[in-house]
Amino acid sequence: MTKLKKLSNGFEYLEVKNASASAKIALSGAHIFEYEREGFENLLWLSDTSEFKLGSSIRGGIPICWPAFGANNPSLAQHGFARTSLFTLVNATDIDANTTELLLRLSHSDETLALWNHKFELNLKIGISDELLLEMTTINRDDKEFKITQAFHTYFSISDISDVSVGGLDAKPCFDALSGETKVQDGDIYFRGEFDSVYQEVDKDIVLKDKNRVVKISNEGSSSVVVWNPWIEKCARMSAMREDAYKEFVCVESANAYEDFKILKPGESHTLKSAFTTI
Repeated sequence: MTKLKKLSNGFEYLEVKNASASAKIALSGAHIFEYEREGFENLLWLSDTSEFKLGSSIRGGIPICWPAFGANNPSLAQHGFARTSLFTLVNATDIDANTTELLLRLSHSDETLALWNHKFELNLKIGISDELLLEMTTINRDDKEFKITQAFHTYFSISDISDVSVGGLDAKPCFDALSGETKVQDGDIYFRGEFDSVYQEVDKDIVLKDKNRVVKISNEGSSSVVVWNPWIEKCARMSAMREDAYKEFVCVESANAYEDFKILKPGESHTLKSAFTTI
């Protein structure tokens, strides 16, 4: 069952409930800010100081970075405009008692064309069941090609940053955004300070191990993954985040970033697909 709900300020979101799981998705940014599988704790971290208002990004959950990841397009705000744009709910369907599918859409408008002079259709299909499934499809509706980078900027809720590791990236080349160096990952990732790296040539599942659970992240249409935690000093400077919030989450982002960019000719499409499963 899917219900449209509003906060006291008029901010709209969708509440999904079925026999397997529940979720909450803001129409602003098609932003999933809660997903809880039956019998498990919430998969996603959400800042308790984040604002929920139209035109502002939500801190936590799964922000959508599109049509640019990071600040690599100087004409756009960091991570693009999709995460603060109002999507339209195309349909919501209960496939069976355990599975709900939603389709949300963002299309070009005078406002987006002023920011990024390309005509497009962006569709996000969300599957809510015993796994969380995301399929984001970009369609070039223009008469000229365009380039995109993108990501599901997923904030995973964890017991404590000192108790988690990220596997599946061993021997993969990565760009360390803190040092500016290109390196090769050696073994699993552990967190002992600020961490911000973009991995390339990723061709297998990522595994987030916590002392209380294991999350498998499966991607298609992507060969890059971003791993990020702001740690103490940066966390204290960030908006909508408590000073000690860095202990409570880690971002493992399914992406088309840096060398994994996509160029779409008129009429072409590309789908970034991610599935999150708690083991």
